[in-house]
Amino acid sequence: MFRKSIPNNLGLLLVQRSNSIVNSSIHMMFMWMDIAVIWINDEYTVVDRVLAQRWKLAYLPKSAAMYVLETGVAHLNDFAVGDKVYFEKTNINSNE
Repeated sequence: MFRKSIPNNLGLLLVQRSNSIVNSSIHMMFMWMDIAVIWINDEYTVVDRVLAQRWKLAYLPKSAAMYVLETGVAHLNDFAVGDKVYFEKTNINSNE
């Protein structure tokens, strides 16, 4: 929340218990940078995406989502509504 930037190869994946619009909402209060936000449902389909601007109160997806991917602005156009995504477990040292 208090970082000044996101390294190009990193992001944050937030996981909810089930698809939801309200539970997958985010806020940008106290954020010092804009981010790309991609909402993904339990079928691994992108349901919404947005350029979330710093200090904006709230962002909600247009459709219910189970996963919220927060990453650098440069990655926003890497995703389109309807795309299928796949998650792969990797070991990344966040101190790099």
